Amino acid sequence: MSGPRPRAAAARRVSLPVRAAALVGLAVAALAALLLPAAPASAHAVLRQAVPAREATLPGPPTEVVLTFSETVRAVPGKIFVLGPDGRRVDRGEPVGTGAAIRIPLTEQVPRGTYLVSYRVISNDGHPVAGAYQYFVGAPSVGAPTVADLPGADRTVEVGLAASRYLGYLGLLLIVGPALALARLWPRRLPRRAPARLAWTGAALLGLGTVGALLFQGPYTIGGTLTALTGADLREVLGSRFGVAHLARLALLAAALPLLSRVMRGDAGRASGALLALLGAAALVTWPVAGHAAVSPVPPLSIVLDVAHLAGVAAWLGGLAVLVGFLLRQAAEAELDAILPVWSRWATLAVGGLLLAGAGQALIEVAGFRALLETTYGRLVIGKVALFALLLGAAAYARRLARRGAAGRRTTTRLRRIVTVELAVAALVLGLSAALAQTTPARSAIEAGGAAASGYTGTLSSRLYSLQVQIDPAAVGTNAVHLYAFAPDGVTPLPVQEWRATATLPSAGIEPIEVPLVKLTENHASGYLALPVAGRWEFRFTARTSDIDQATVSATVPVT
Repeated sequence: MSGPRPRAAAARRVSLPVRAAALVGLAVAALAALLLPAAPASAHAVLRQAVPAREATLPGPPTEVVLTFSETVRAVPGKIFVLGPDGRRVDRGEPVGTGAAIRIPLTEQVPRGTYLVSYRVISNDGHPVAGAYQYFVGAPSVGAPTVADLPGADRTVEVGLAASRYLGYLGLLLIVGPALALARLWPRRLPRRAPARLAWTGAALLGLGTVGALLFQGPYTIGGTLTALTGADLREVLGSRFGVAHLARLALLAAALPLLSRVMRGDAGRASGALLALLGAAALVTWPVAGHAAVSPVPPLSIVLDVAHLAGVAAWLGGLAVLVGFLLRQAAEAELDAILPVWSRWATLAVGGLLLAGAGQALIEVAGFRALLETTYGRLVIGKVALFALLLGAAAYARRLARRGAAGRRTTTRLRRIVTVELAVAALVLGLSAALAQTTPARSAIEAGGAAASGYTGTLSSRLYSLQVQIDPAAVGTNAVHLYAFAPDGVTPLPVQEWRATATLPSAGIEPIEVPLVKLTENHASGYLALPVAGRWEFRFTARTSDIDQATVSATVPVT
C-alpha cells in the first residue's frame, strides 16, 4: 500500500531548487577565485624612494618627480600633483605609472623655493596609500603650501566603511550561532521562532554590510565623498579583488538562504546541513581574500589562519548570543544539564582554534616586537589581545559554572550574567577587528617609516658643474642612485654626454664597484647598486659635458 513518505525521510532530501541554488553559489565562488587579480606577496604599498628626496635641497629645478613604491601601484586620477612656492600646480600632464614607479613631469620654468608633492595610489590589497612631502629648490621659501594645507580623507567614508565591516562580522556571528544551536543543541519542546528571527537578522546585516562596503570602498580609495561616487568608480571597485570577493559573498549568502530556512524550521537533513556548511566555508574565504591575508608574505597560510579565526569567533560568540538570549532563559534545568557540557566542549574547541590562528596572524602581520609597540596596527593588536584575555577569563568562569553539575536557578543567573559580559566585550573586539582591516599592517608601517628616514642627499661641486646626488636607502642591499647635473650656478640644468660612477670601501678592502647608470634626461641619470656590507663608502662620479670637458667629484656616504 503506497502513501506519502514520512516527514523524517523527506527531510533528508534536498529539493532540486535548493541544490541548484547551492551549486550556483559554489560555482560563483569558484569563478570569483579565478577572476581575483593576481598580486605579489605584499600588503599596503610603501613609498621606498622619492626623487627629489624628502626635505632635499636642490641647486636647480628638477624636470620630474619619481615616486617608487614597494609593489605595483595604481595612480588615483587627480590625486597626484606638485605645488610650487606660490601654491600653484607645477606638474605637467598626467603622471606616468610603470609598475612600482610613478613619474610626475614638471614644467620647465619654476621659481626657487619650497615644493610640495602629494600622492595617492592604490596598493595590491585594495587599500589607498597617500602621503605628501616637501623638497626645496635653492632654499625654503616663506608662505609656501605645507602638508597641513592639504585636504584630509573624508571621515564619513572611513567611518562608513568601518561600520560596514562591523555589520558584516556581526551578521556572520548571528547566522552561525543560531544555525549551530538549532541544529545540535535546541530542545524539541521550545519554539524555534526567536532564534530563527535572530539568524534572519544576521543574514540581513551581512548583506547590508557587504553592499555598504562595496559602496564605501570607491570613495575610500580615491579620497572622495560618497556623493561624488560615479559609475566608473563603482565599476573599478567591482572589478577589483575587493569587489569580486564581496560579490561572491553576496552570491553565496543568497544560495545559502533556502538551506538556512530548513535549519531554522528543523527539517534539514544531513545533505542540507553539509551543503550549508560548504557554502559557509566558501563565504568565510571571502573575508581574507578581500584584505591583508591575500597579499601577505605567505598568502595561503594567512588565508587558512584567517578563515580558522573567523570560524572560531563566529561559533563561539554566535553560540554565546543564543545561550544568553534564549537557552539560559527558556530551557529547563534538566535540559541545561544536557546542553551546557556540550556547549562547553564546543566553546573550548572554538577558542583553542582561534587562539592558534590569531597568534599565527599576528606573527605574520606584525613581524617584530618593535612593530607591535610603534605602529597603530600593533597597538590595536595589543588592545584586541587585552580584551580577548578578558573574554577568556569570563569564558573560563562560565565553563566552570557549566561543569558543576545540576544547573540550579542561582547558577543559571550567574551564568547568564557572565555570558552577557562576554558578549559586551566581544562587541568591542569586533570593533577593533573592523579597524584592523583598514589599518596598514605593522610590518608595512615599519618599512614605510624606515624608507622615509633613510637615504643620502648631497650637492657636489666642480669647475664644470654642480652635481645633486641621491642614494636611497644608503643601506646594505640594493640602492638606487640618482644624479642631477647643473651649471656651476646651481640653477641651470646642464646636459651630460656620458656618466660614470664607482663605489669603494677601503676599510674593508673592497675595490671600486662600477655603478651602471642609465641616462633618463639630458641632466639626469639613474642606476642601481648592491652594497654588500655597512661602512663609510667612497663614491666617485664623473660627468663628461663635451668631447673634451669632464670632471670627477667624490662623496663619503655612511651605509648602515
